[in-house]
Amino acid sequence: MIGPSGAGKDSLLAYARGRLPAESGVMFAHRYITRPADAGGENHVALSAEEFDARERRGCFALAWRRHGLAYGLGVETAMWLEQGLDVVVNGSRAMLPRAAERFATLRPLWITASPEVLAARLAGRGRESAEAIARRLGESAGFAPPPGCVELVNDGRLEDAGERLLALLAKAG
Repeated sequence: MIGPSGAGKDSLLAYARGRLPAESGVMFAHRYITRPADAGGENHVALSAEEFDARERRGCFALAWRRHGLAYGLGVETAMWLEQGLDVVVNGSRAMLPRAAERFATLRPLWITASPEVLAARLAGRGRESAEAIARRLGESAGFAPPPGCVELVNDGRLEDAGERLLALLAKAG
């Protein structure tokens, strides 16, 4: 899953994770992030910058990147799950999509989006960034477009509506 901040990726992941049975063959990867665990948003593994760098040097990440002053990583377990034939859902990065496609041959990107008004309201509501930072994120998101062949899921309305569309897409993937 990729898309701009505020599109609701974390909420959709939580919605799907809570409704898919364990035997579905779908795994939800946690990201390793240099952000405190209590910062709100996604369920991630919080690491200090030093610990992240040490893990990266030791090959603990299948993919790692830096964005908005934070470091993000997908653990090697992600690659292991894919090798076992499982479907893996990841909260990814639009900017990292080309590298992710090189690393994971079976990648099927899902573009989560919302209107600029909804994005602005959600970003302001989470209270993690200044108005200037939000404006930068919104300006940046306008420069991204779904790549060819990417499935797009608009999450402007009720979480349940977009969540059910996500579950239907995951059912097709398996």
